[in-house]
Order: sequence, then structure tokens, then C-alpha cells
Amino acid sequence: MTVPKSTLPYPPIHTGSNVVVLSDWDGTITNLDSNDYLTDNLGFGQTRRRELNLEVLSGRATFRDAFKEMLESIPLSFEECKEVLKQNIKIDPGFKEFFAWCKEHKIPFIIVSSGMEPLIRAILANLVGEEDAKLIDIIANSVRLEENGKWHIVYRHPESGYGHDKSQAILPYRQLENPPTLFFFGDGVSDISAAKHADILFVKNDKEEGHNDLAAHCNNEGIKHLLFKDFSDALPVLADVVEGKLTVEDALKPKPV
Repeated sequence: MTVPKSTLPYPPIHTGSNVVVLSDWDGTITNLDSNDYLTDNLGFGQTRRRELNLEVLSGRATFRDAFKEMLESIPLSFEECKEVLKQNIKIDPGFKEFFAWCKEHKIPFIIVSSGMEPLIRAILANLVGEEDAKLIDIIANSVRLEENGKWHIVYRHPESGYGHDKSQAILPYRQLENPPTLFFFGDGVSDISAAKHADILFVKNDKEEGHNDLAAHCNNEGIKHLLFKDFSDALPVLADVVEGKLTVEDALKPKPV
């Protein structure tokens, strides 16, 4: 497999950890996808966005190109986008307790996002506080600002159809002599590149019928995953795996209805 060249640095690998948690940001840790929110309410709207998502899911378009088209439809300055999102984006109701548990048990928590790191940093600090925000690594894209107020996404992997190939945040852990158990949390088409590389994949299940694109991809590809409504659903599984009460294999077994 060809490794895409990254235009942006990566944080150091967390060696010596038995478990590492990686998570998408938009619509996974947050209640809404911030980029979707801006596109639906201020850009070209939900109908066109859903058309693009389905084109990505079917392979007719790349996420990189579809996402760029979405962002280019938003007329606000970058600072205006920050303020709109601070006012409208909330955190998953179970996330603070989940992160506090990770912090207490010294489990690295890493945000892996196809969004833009400066935007994520601003919203994250607003939602969890500056101190906790500083403890969380963010692997994402960046942004280029122009003097006239216009802005453009800077892709981490511009040669990749994903723009940011999230698998590249996971695979280095696979190459360690004693690789940790890897949890990944996601909710949409931007997480497809990472989905098959986690030991335990959690797919957020809070969308209306027919809009859970990551679950649809996993079902089509036979990728085992667990659905979760919020992080409070996932914490008992993480805790049981960390404490040796549950194996990865047992965690992924279908639960009786």
C-alpha cells in the first residue's frame, strides 16, 4: 500500500500504552457536524451535501473533492465560522465522563478529523475547557487564510482521495513491537479510510434513517462494529477491555435482541 505524503506534522506516537483511543470530531464528539452545519445553513444546503455524500459512498466522487466543494459554498470568513459554531455546536453528553476516565487511566485520546485543526481547537476549548483541550492530540487538516478574509482548506494528504487518510493515524500503532488495542469512533464518510484498521470500531447511531453512511459502508464491507448513541454507551466496553473483563472478540460479538 502506498503511503500518502503528509503536508502536515504528526504528534508523537504514544508508545507504552496498552490501549489508545482515536476519534473523529464532527458529529462524533460533537452533537452536529460543524462543516455540515455551515454548509446546510449558510452554504449550498443539505440537499446538495447529501448528494455529494452519496456520491462519495458509491465511489463516484472522492471525499477530498466533495468536501472542498462544500466548504467553498460557505460565504463567511474563518473567524465568523468560529463564532457561529461556538454558538451552535454542543458536546456529546457522555464525552466529558468518557474523557475523564481515559485521563484517569492514562489512556491516550486522539482526535482524527477531516476538519481543520484551528477550528477544532477553538470549539474544543470552548466545550471542555483549555486545560483538558491541551491534553488531546489533534490530527486534522489545516487552513490557509487570505488577507481579504477568504480561506481555503489545506489537506494533510492532498494526493489522496480522502484529503486526510485517517488510516495513517492508526497504522503506525500497528507497526509497534507490542501494538496497543485500538478503539476508533466515527460517524460518516470521512471515517471510511480508518474503519477497517481499528480493533474495536464504534459507529455513532444518532442520525435519521438512511443517513448513517459509515454504518452502511461497514455493513457493505463486512466490517465488524458497535453502534453507540453517545459516549456513555461506549465507556463500559472500554473499561471492561482495559480491565481484562472483556476480549476484543467478545466485545464485537452481536448482542442478543
